Amino acid sequence: MSKKILITGATGFIGSFLVEKALEKNFEVHVAIRKSSSKQYLQDKKIIFHYLDFSSKEILKKELQEIKSQVEKFDVIIHNAGVTKAKNVKEYDTVNNIYTRNFLDTLLEIDFKPNLFIFTSSLAAFGCGKPGTTEPVMLHHEPKPVNLYGKSKLDAEKYLQSLEDFPYLIFRPTGVYGPREKDYYVFFKTINNHIEAYIGFQKQYLTFIYVKDYVNLVFKAIESNVRNKAYFVADGQYYDSETFSKITKKVLNKKTIKIKVPVSVVKGIAFLLENISKPFGKYPTLNKEKVYILEANNWICETEQLKTDFDFEAEYDLEKGVIETIEWYKKEKWL
Repeated sequence: MSKKILITGATGFIGSFLVEKALEKNFEVHVAIRKSSSKQYLQDKKIIFHYLDFSSKEILKKELQEIKSQVEKFDVIIHNAGVTKAKNVKEYDTVNNIYTRNFLDTLLEIDFKPNLFIFTSSLAAFGCGKPGTTEPVMLHHEPKPVNLYGKSKLDAEKYLQSLEDFPYLIFRPTGVYGPREKDYYVFFKTINNHIEAYIGFQKQYLTFIYVKDYVNLVFKAIESNVRNKAYFVADGQYYDSETFSKITKKVLNKKTIKIKVPVSVVKGIAFLLENISKPFGKYPTLNKEKVYILEANNWICETEQLKTDFDFEAEYDLEKGVIETIEWYKKEKWL
């Protein structure tokens, strides 16, 4: 009999790849989505859809009880739902932290605890490494998130870790990129338009994980006996921002004009864009929260424990991942 898995945030970039891998692994795949969500990447007829309202414990309890009457128990729940961009600053905590607490509380209240609960957090929950160095963020370091998104993820982590006898794993991926992704797409599009922009004048050290590598790690973890631990997730290498641009220019076969913009100017632009967008209920890609991430110059993290616990090694370095990603953008006529 197939193992049963529930994936939240399934219509998103990472979530849609998690669903594809679960189907490939012959899970009985359940997904939790909003009624307004697009099913563009969830076309397989074997997918079982559920509509969950994480904002109300009362409603969520009824919805989960209905699912429980059909499923009895999930082998795995991957809680991948969340926001990286918000309409206002409160939304980060509401969606990433409070909604996660509501979900966990309700699972316990109705005795619907899975055999394993995987929480997609972020390196942003711990913040960056020591500025001006290549010293990585270590798992034993004290978390120091640099923005509200990171803080909301950290608060959700802490709540999950506080629960007794609750089997979980927490993954904190660094920059996840690949087909269907829309934030790094802006960077690729800019390079494609012959512009190579940098924030500030210091070299920035970056880490990445290709979406297929991240998904492979998650399913290696599901097959393991490791429980109640947290990990940073990256491809095991680090790159400076100019290397990222150089690789992208090579793949796109583009020459660019380099522009270095002072951090103070970018903050001003972000502030302006937020205020212009606010009346329309939108949140711009360049916003103050994003600037806090962009101005930090050391996003290196330790990843050795992934090899030790899950025998995980990334199949994609940055160049291989960028090649495959850009091929997809071109095929879909995004570029």
